[in-house]
Amino acid sequence: MQVILLQRIGRLGQMGDIVNVKDGYARNYLLPQKKALRATDDNKKVFEGRRAQLEADNLAHKSEAEAVSAKLSGKSFVLIRAAGDTGQLYGSVSTRDIAAVITEGGFTVDRNQIVLDKPIKALGLTPARVQLHPEVVASIDLNIARSQDEADKQARGENVAVVKEEALELETFNPDSAFEAGAGPDDESA
Repeated sequence: MQVILLQRIGRLGQMGDIVNVKDGYARNYLLPQKKALRATDDNKKVFEGRRAQLEADNLAHKSEAEAVSAKLSGKSFVLIRAAGDTGQLYGSVSTRDIAAVITEGGFTVDRNQIVLDKPIKALGLTPARVQLHPEVVASIDLNIARSQDEADKQARGENVAVVKEEALELETFNPDSAFEAGAGPDDESA
């Protein structure tokens, strides 16, 4: 199906481009989200009449997104989650969770704007991207920890999963109690 793009869409094209897309993608995503029009002669005339207004709206949204991106980029957000001793999360961190913590931080972000390269399933510092506009992306850091204390340690650069494993090893082996005073391996006291 041929559509006229009403805004820039990654991997498809710029505003005003006429592109071929699969029918389902057009019917289920582009047309309902008002991101494209069917490429008919009537719609081409309508688009050319509205082109100046659409470009002005796009510039306004882009400048607003750039202002928010300047404030949001580089910020770190803490997510408290349950995890095992090795640092594996019980579940994963979703885009909804990230959007909620960013919104609590004072920014208005929708979960569809969060871009994750891979699922987050472990404790630690993880980068994420927030796509505020098709042309504006802000980078943030996520600090996933079991408690606020662990989050503070991770922010300083400590690996809390390794510290827990070392603590368990120290608890299981105590060299002072391995041999009692005065008793050697050759002493037979019975």
